[in-house]
Parts: sequence; structure tokens; C-alpha cells
Amino acid sequence: MAEAFIHPSAVVDDGASVGEGTRVWHWCHIMSGVKIGKNCNIGENAFIESGVVLGNGVKVKNNVALYTGIECEDDVFLGPNCVFTNVSNPRSFIERKAEFKKTIIKRGATIGANATIVCGHDVGEYAFVGAGSVVTKTVPAYTMVIGNPAKFYAYVCKCGVKLDESLVCPACSSRYSMDADGCISCVANDADGK
Repeated sequence: MAEAFIHPSAVVDDGASVGEGTRVWHWCHIMSGVKIGKNCNIGENAFIESGVVLGNGVKVKNNVALYTGIECEDDVFLGPNCVFTNVSNPRSFIERKAEFKKTIIKRGATIGANATIVCGHDVGEYAFVGAGSVVTKTVPAYTMVIGNPAKFYAYVCKCGVKLDESLVCPACSSRYSMDADGCISCVANDADGK
């Protein structure tokens, strides 16, 4: 496995952990206490604050700031200029570090360009937040949300394609089912042979 690549203009503070095969590009700042997994890509001008955890294969596109309390599981995609918060009622003159809220972006989820994730609202596995959307509540797995505030638009496959009315992916033929609570899960993933 290749060592991590850190561009000469990037700043990676002592005490940060950057996994093998990860690339950190121009003008990034990664603070002490950050944990970044293997084979990630951290785009230009990204800022990652102490306490942030990124799994393996995470893509952080240009101009993304990740603050304390953010955790991204494996294979998450964070589009350019997407925004995360960690305090629900910030004031510059009141210290609220004890009130930071955790936000988890679950495995395989996509956050579109210029989307905003308000703290304390998780994004489910393989969910898709459309570009420019504002997430103000938790997004279930395999769900696409769009708008401000972000609302249900469609169910999506693990491959990112909108499911048809039968909950079948027209691109890879994977099949999904819905439980009594309205949550969906993959029952047959033809693309992966499962």
C-alpha cells in the first residue's frame, strides 16, 4: 500500500492520523486529533478540525470544512463547498464547545455540492443529499432528499440511481424491500452478486 501523499502547501498538525494511500491536496489544514482512513482524497482548501473521523475511501471535495463532531463512515462523498455545523445556536461571544452536536454520515452516502447539514442530523447508508439542499432532520438509508428544507424526493440504489416504483434499480437490477416503518433495505444486489 502506498504511503499517504501530503501536498507541500497542506498543513497536517502533529497528532493527526492520515491513512495509507490517502491524498491531501493544496492548502488543506488537518488539525491534531483528526483520524483519516485509507485511500481517502482530501480536495483543495479543505479544513478538518480536531475530533473529526473519516473512514476509508472518503472523498472530500474542494472547500469543505469539517468541524468537531462530524464522523464520516467508509466510502462517503462530500461534494464541493458542502457545509456542516456543530452548534445549533452559535454566538461569537458565548463559548458553546460543550454543546457540540455529533453528526454521522453513514457508509456510502453522498452529500451534493453546496448542501448544508445542520448538526445533530445523521445521513443514512447510501442516502443522497441533492446539491444545494439544507438538511434539518435525519435522512434515512437509500433515500434522496432535495430542497430547503430537504424533503424526500426518491429512493436510491447503492449505485446512486433512482429506484423505480417496484424498488428495483434500472441500472444494476438490485432489488429493495420496505419494512412496516417505511425503511428500505437491499434484498438482492445483482451488481455485487449478493
